[in-house]
Amino acid sequence: MLVGITILLVFQLVGEVTAYFLGGFVPGPVIGMAMAAIVLTLTKGSTFLQPAHERTIDTSKAILANLGVLFVPAGVGIIQHLDLIRDRGFALMAIVLLSTVITLTVTVWVFILVKWLSGGYAND
Repeated sequence: MLVGITILLVFQLVGEVTAYFLGGFVPGPVIGMAMAAIVLTLTKGSTFLQPAHERTIDTSKAILANLGVLFVPAGVGIIQHLDLIRDRGFALMAIVLLSTVITLTVTVWVFILVKWLSGGYAND
């Protein structure tokens, strides 16, 4: 599993570097995932790369099989507190929406500030 996760992380790193040099037009993980899919498809019958190919596929299957585990704590928490959601659901929804808007706004302004401070707008 260690070899498989290493291969997947290397593809993500290559994708991030590629995205950096392309100007961030496409996110790095998307580029890395596409590259991994292409390489794994092209090396499917290769005798030399077959062990790495199989380990990467096995690791990917294990990660996807356990992905649902990440959602269990949130689901249990919601079920345990249905009475709070019933009583204060509107307030909770308003807080979630407001905090999302505030977070997005602050993120945009920090991005603009960092780009301006780094001289990124000088080329535009």
